[in-house]
Formats: sequence, structure tokens, C-alpha cells
Amino acid sequence: MSISVATSTESFVHPALFYANREEYLAGTVPFMQAGLAADEPVMVAVPGDNLDHIRTALGSDADRVQLHDMSVAGRNPGRIIPGVLLAFAAAHPGKRVRIIGEPIWAGRTATEYPACAQHEALINAAFAGRRATILCPYDTSRLSQSWLDDAYRTHPILQTGSAVRKSPHYADPVAVAAGFNLPLPDPPANATTMSIDLRALPALRRMVTAEAITAGLTPDRASDLTLAVNELAANTVRHTAAGGTLAVWTDRTRLICQLTDTGHITNPLAGRIPVPPQQPGSRGLVLVNQLCDLVRVHTRPGATTIRLHMHR
Repeated sequence: MSISVATSTESFVHPALFYANREEYLAGTVPFMQAGLAADEPVMVAVPGDNLDHIRTALGSDADRVQLHDMSVAGRNPGRIIPGVLLAFAAAHPGKRVRIIGEPIWAGRTATEYPACAQHEALINAAFAGRRATILCPYDTSRLSQSWLDDAYRTHPILQTGSAVRKSPHYADPVAVAAGFNLPLPDPPANATTMSIDLRALPALRRMVTAEAITAGLTPDRASDLTLAVNELAANTVRHTAAGGTLAVWTDRTRLICQLTDTGHITNPLAGRIPVPPQQPGSRGLVLVNQLCDLVRVHTRPGATTIRLHMHR
């Protein structure tokens, strides 16, 4: 079975490409893009900087026909990739099959970011079910941990190594795989600044977040983004829970972190990852938060939800 045959006969195709060096990377990605261009399919590449440079050079003049994104920027927060990168590209080409290379997991990813990355890779399968698209996801076997590579077998129905393409024997239900990364988050440090969330507290909460962000070294624009994100979540807490909630804010060596906890329960695994139609009222808060923040981690269960927002200092 070849990727070119699969893309012509199936609605959505989601292969993992395993590579160990630049030569294997280009051997797996460049023909994939060229086949898409030859078939008049819109092609997009969203990969981290060095690999983006390799692809741009290898494509030569064809690079002008491919939409190129640095994934370390566009997908810094894994939660924004599906709505802001992948679905946005598909929506820009209605009626056409799209061909995408997306590399959301690279050696520079941290253990804190990884659960959101793995959830993203699993939920692509749910978000794109029935859509005419092929999304090829490269994995660096020389630099990524074995456990991360093992997860790729569970989140991708198709595996490609060199010219060999096969079905994954370990592919699993995407919602179930994503749920496996819905893990409790460590408690905030003892020195975190805390505030109760209720309707009357919202103005003071916004002032506090802005002040903490400026003190932490965020630019005014980034401080405004974080304040807006926290306000969106706090307003949802006030709107949808009777008991209110709690905000905790603290810094570590590289980040400012805001954590909101309340008694709600997020039951939709794609919440925050699917753009809301313009005619549908509300339900945009978590999508907006994903666009504004550098990382969003969520732990939710009946009666308790914790959402943690990270901004690099």
C-alpha cells in the first residue's frame, strides 16, 4: 500500500513518518509534497525551523507553491494547531483535498508540553474524520524518546519508514487515547498568588493578572493576551458553575503560569480545538484561550476542572 494510493481512495489519511536523519526526512516528505502539487492539491507544511529550512531548500522553486509555517511558532501551543493551522488551511480550500505535513512533536518539546501534543495527534483523527485530507506527521527516531515513538503507533493509523508503508497494529480509538493524557496536574507552589473567582471579583482578577504579567517580564501585548484568556475562563466559571472557582498565579524560571479551578466538567474531547461556526452563540472561550497562550493544559473530571495557562517570559 502506498500513500499516493491511500490518498486517492480514502477520505482522511493520517500517516506517521519515522526518520533518523535529514536524508530520510526529505525522502519521505519531498515526494509527498510533489505528488500533491502534481495532483493540484493545496499543500501546506508546518514543521519546526531547521526542518522547514531543509524542505524549503529541497523544494527549490516549488516552495512558492506550498504554504510554509514554522511549527515552533504556529504550533507552540499544541491546542491551537487543529483549529488555527490544520482546519484553517482546509477551510481555505473548500471542495479540494488538502495535503499537509505537520510535525508537532520534536526533540525540543518538553515533558510539560508532551501530553497536550499526544492529545493533539490523537484528536486529529476525530477532527478530520470524513474530511478530504492527508496529514503526514514526521517523527525523529534518533532524538525522540521511545515512549513518544510508541505513542505515534497509537495515534496514527498508518506508519511509514523509508519506502515501507503499513497499517499500525497499535492504532486505538482517538478519544480513548486522548483521555489517557487527561492527567491530574501538580499542585501550585505554596507561594502562588491566589484569588477566588466570582462575578464581583472579575475586575480585580483582571488587574491582578495584568500586574503579575508585567512584573514577570511579559510585554504589554502579551500581558493583555493573558489577561483576556484568564478573563474568558473566569467568566465561563461564573456563567456555568454555582460555586465559583479559584485562580492561582505563579512564575518559574521561564514561564508565568495561571491556573483556574472550578467544579465544571468538560465532556467534549474536542473542546477548544474546533472553530465555532459564526452563527453559533458562545462556546468560543477555550478556542480563544488556545490561540492566545503558549501552552494550555487541562485536567477535567465530573465535578472538577483545572485549566493551566503558560506564557513564556
